[in-house]
Amino acid sequence: MSEHDANARFARETIVEPAAIARARMHAVELGATPISPEIGAQCAVLAATSAARSIVEIGTGAGVSGLWLLRGAPQAVLTSIDNEPEHLAAARQAFAEAKIPAAKARFITGRAADVLPRMNEGAYDIVLIDADAENVIEYVEHGLRLVRTGGLVLVPRVLAGGRVADPVQRDAVTSAYRSLVQETQESPAVLAALSTSGEGLLQLSRVSA
Repeated sequence: MSEHDANARFARETIVEPAAIARARMHAVELGATPISPEIGAQCAVLAATSAARSIVEIGTGAGVSGLWLLRGAPQAVLTSIDNEPEHLAAARQAFAEAKIPAAKARFITGRAADVLPRMNEGAYDIVLIDADAENVIEYVEHGLRLVRTGGLVLVPRVLAGGRVADPVQRDAVTSAYRSLVQETQESPAVLAALSTSGEGLLQLSRVSA
């Protein structure tokens, strides 16, 4: 086993996922809504905590796994979660109730993110997490950077596309979109960008200008 593989396994196996999130993860798998990994969830929780987030938007509810991780880091925050699958939203509501998240701390919006995001207030949020419709990721990131305040975060899990982004031979639409996103944000003066390779990958963007 290579050093990289050993480190990745050690990081994966040392994370202790809270029971409520582990239950939500099982429900997500049953629904076919692939949740973010515990490695990415833990990173999101730390970022939410260190940014003292109070207003969070999540694009792609799944069964509530990512939302629970975000609120674990920022229990004072209000989470707005957008998904066009009513079954996923129902599972997330159940997961939040089982985790004893107050109803006032989460609002769930049924609809396409492309329709909902343009109606949301500019610069009004601390974090936007994007985990849906990978083919539209660049559009969603543009919306996310409009929605977050200066210093706010846009988080994009799965950005390594299972290793395809690092392989120049892979040129399908989704892989190309993720690759372009990583490259363009590294060069943009409007954001600070960092790419974590833990788990399925997490692109972290901080808006530094309007």
